Amino acid sequence: MQGWTLQQWLEHAERLHAQAIHLGLERVERVRAALDLRFSCPVFTVAGTNGKGSTCALLEQILLAAGYRVGVYGSPHLVRFEERCRIRGSMMEAAALLPHLLAVEQARCSVQPAVELTYFEFTTLAIMRLLSLSELDAAVLEVGMGGRLDAVNVVDADCAIITSIALDHTQFLGADREAIGFEKAGIMRPGRPVIVADPAPPQSVIEHAAVVGAKLWRMGHDFGYTATGQQQWNYIGHALRRPGLAYPAMRGANQLLNASAALAALEALQERLPTSAQDVRQGLARAELPGRFQILPGQPTVVLDVAHNPHAVAVLAENLDAMGYAPHTHAVFGAMADKDVAQMLARIAPLVDRWYLCDLPTPRAARAVDIDAVLRPLLPADHAVMGLYADPQTAFAQATACAEPADRILVFGSFFTVGGVLAQGVPRMQGRHATHPSP
Repeated sequence: MQGWTLQQWLEHAERLHAQAIHLGLERVERVRAALDLRFSCPVFTVAGTNGKGSTCALLEQILLAAGYRVGVYGSPHLVRFEERCRIRGSMMEAAALLPHLLAVEQARCSVQPAVELTYFEFTTLAIMRLLSLSELDAAVLEVGMGGRLDAVNVVDADCAIITSIALDHTQFLGADREAIGFEKAGIMRPGRPVIVADPAPPQSVIEHAAVVGAKLWRMGHDFGYTATGQQQWNYIGHALRRPGLAYPAMRGANQLLNASAALAALEALQERLPTSAQDVRQGLARAELPGRFQILPGQPTVVLDVAHNPHAVAVLAENLDAMGYAPHTHAVFGAMADKDVAQMLARIAPLVDRWYLCDLPTPRAARAVDIDAVLRPLLPADHAVMGLYADPQTAFAQATACAEPADRILVFGSFFTVGGVLAQGVPRMQGRHATHPSP
């Protein structure tokens, strides 16, 4: 194991995943204790159904603009595993993670009997250990799923953030928003701030804050924003105002919610991590995240979005509506089998003229032929499924071949769908039949 590559470690984690028994955080906590994993800097944890990655990126860039050494953990990745960790603004190197993967393996085996971990738990502990030993001024940790039982939750955050709460992963988190909200609320800590960015959070979130004694900051009650003309907005916090801010560089209808949550979290820790108005302006302008309503330059216009549940697809549809006119919209779509594909497609089907359905490289994925059976009854008479494809790359190539320069191509449905199109680099669109990966 001492000389293993990152790929060998990830394959080992996959094997462990197949054997692991999901019994909550007790197993993960035992390994954390054996590692003596702890942070000496302020920690933000970010949970929620959608908007987590954007909120993490906004926090990161504002803190970097202020001169802080910042580490970020997020998941899943689009193309390379190394995307899951950024330190001081740069993606981690595979070699930097290897000793921490070995340390996790040694720690889990040092506990008798040896602790079984899932792939996510194993890799999360390794990345958090890397961050904890990187001499950071602040750490931003994205919760993978839920919150209460997520591996990230073995860390006691100085400030918790909960973004949107919608139906997703219902087989694990519960069948309604109240149950899901309770799981998300598990990242709260007594006496510490929790920023709730959902404008209408489930009652379970509010009640849990009271039960644990967390300092609750609610969107629309304790902080918020007002949008003004000329693409400007104002942040309104507990005691802090940030007027005349430019819109975030990341596009999308919900980015002001995410930016407000980030600014509220920074306000809550302002004494420990002071930031100025100029830091905020620079951070908003610099924050980027691939696959979040990402619009590629060139013709035809290409929109990449990892929207993979009904709530995210509804936001995507709003964003498409707000774009300029396109004669035809072509969509490359692939999704996981456990998603509410019918509801996702029903919301956006009227906006898409031509569909290119694809299989994805994971057993969890829905087959293109099954998506086709769900989609066809939803299509208006003049809309069509152009074909079923073995992978996103092939589907995207066909969409590019069929699209006119004034059209737009949408790629969405899963991280695997967007990641498949980005696997050879960001496509350069130079007119019909001229798609080339960037170097």
